[in-house]
Amino acid sequence: MKSSLSKLLLSLLALPFATMAEVKPSQLFLDNMVIQRDTQAPVWGKADPGEKVTVTGSWGESAKATAGEKGDWMVKLQTPPAGGPHTLTIKGRNSIEIKNVLSGEVWLCSGQSNMAYRLNNLLSKVKKAPSKSGNDYIRKKVDTADDKLFRQFSISLIPKKADENKGWITVETGQVGDFSGAGYFFGRELRSKLKVPVGLILGAVCGSSIEPWIPESGYQSDQAMAEYFKIPRKDARHKRPAGLFNIMIQQAIPYAIKGAIWYQGESNVNKNTIRYETHFKALITSWRALWGQGDFPFYYAQLANFRGLSKEPVEYDNWALICEQQRRALSLKNTGMAVLSDIGDPKNIHPKNKIDVGKRLAAWALKKDYGVNLKAWSGPLYKSHNIKDGKISISFDHVGSGLMAGSKHQIEATKETSDPLKCFQICGKDRKWQWAEAKISGNNTVEVFHADITEPTIVRYAWSINPVGANLYNKEGFPASLFTTEMDLPDAKPVAPSEDKSSGKSKKKKKKKKKK
Repeated sequence: MKSSLSKLLLSLLALPFATMAEVKPSQLFLDNMVIQRDTQAPVWGKADPGEKVTVTGSWGESAKATAGEKGDWMVKLQTPPAGGPHTLTIKGRNSIEIKNVLSGEVWLCSGQSNMAYRLNNLLSKVKKAPSKSGNDYIRKKVDTADDKLFRQFSISLIPKKADENKGWITVETGQVGDFSGAGYFFGRELRSKLKVPVGLILGAVCGSSIEPWIPESGYQSDQAMAEYFKIPRKDARHKRPAGLFNIMIQQAIPYAIKGAIWYQGESNVNKNTIRYETHFKALITSWRALWGQGDFPFYYAQLANFRGLSKEPVEYDNWALICEQQRRALSLKNTGMAVLSDIGDPKNIHPKNKIDVGKRLAAWALKKDYGVNLKAWSGPLYKSHNIKDGKISISFDHVGSGLMAGSKHQIEATKETSDPLKCFQICGKDRKWQWAEAKISGNNTVEVFHADITEPTIVRYAWSINPVGANLYNKEGFPASLFTTEMDLPDAKPVAPSEDKSSGKSKKKKKKKKKK
């Protein structure tokens, strides 16, 4: 009897300890992780309410916290200069040791399919033309990958599967194929120039419009956005406003990052097109506010050229409207844009040349954030214009060593040509557009005119979904961005189902396919 009573008492005493949860860090804190160097990096996770947690880095820094009422804890740990490997130890009632930790530069990579597409995706459809768009170059990099100091973590779209992800993978055979193509070539430039470890956090979803990436707080910055957020919807969770932010981006906050790169916009060509600038700015501003790191760098890709060329000047082009609003978003502090109008694929909304995408995004970071001496890190950007004597003179920023007419083929370097400038269109008050003559008139200016338009009012450049022939560059080889000199943008063009540009396919065809 005494023996049975003793066992019962022992089991009752052990019960509280058996049900106590182990200290557990957030899912990004795993072996092989990259932590942002030389900063106060948040480290956080779960434990029992009131439990004391100590986080120690093998470089000699330590920080303590007590879990709150809901079991949440967080410390700010001073990180070391670039290098490693280090060990990160987290102690409560249990102890967790995170090994092979590198200290370096961490960047978030987000957007839709052109960011989500992995190197393996880029190489999957190149049997007939292995040398086009740099595919042979990409294949070589995948086959010879060997860089243990370059790593990536992918955020899961399905929270329940977050613990089943591959963790932090490295650039080596068998793993590098899972790297974002755009992210890989961005990070590779940083590795090459900075010689420090680089970590990417990938959170991107194919076919996503911008609205699901904006947090609820971002919708409160604009009355129309606030009303849009309240509309009842039956869409899947990840397609609703704030859906992808809540599922994916929230998981990474407030992990210490250097900045973010973004490639998205195709799915907004026919959805909230004219509101894109407002929504995009709300995304950037709200992400920065929630991260609590100030106005961290946010660099993004302008949409690449796609589909057939416009033989005549056009009034309405939804693709161009998105591109123009992306250009106008540069008014936000610490933003930068990679122009891609010369490296797209008319037959594929997912151009294979992510090499130049990565290099052009990295140029912004190298110059603005790491102080690398570059004469130019962007293509020419419209600054202002002046109308005089029947001509419109356009002034540009980011001209580098000067303006030029140029030509670029695939991943080859841009070459200067003697060709006349193309893809400028001009109109008078009647808005009857004509192809214009355009001449470089100074180091940073272009003069635009048409013999039959004596009182011009507006100039546009490359205003098309596929501005074939657009050839204004700076002498460092960066292409000029599409632009219009008008303050107010035209309305978006209603698009029939058969003209659905965001997917590159006909919605009618999709429906017919389902019936079969």
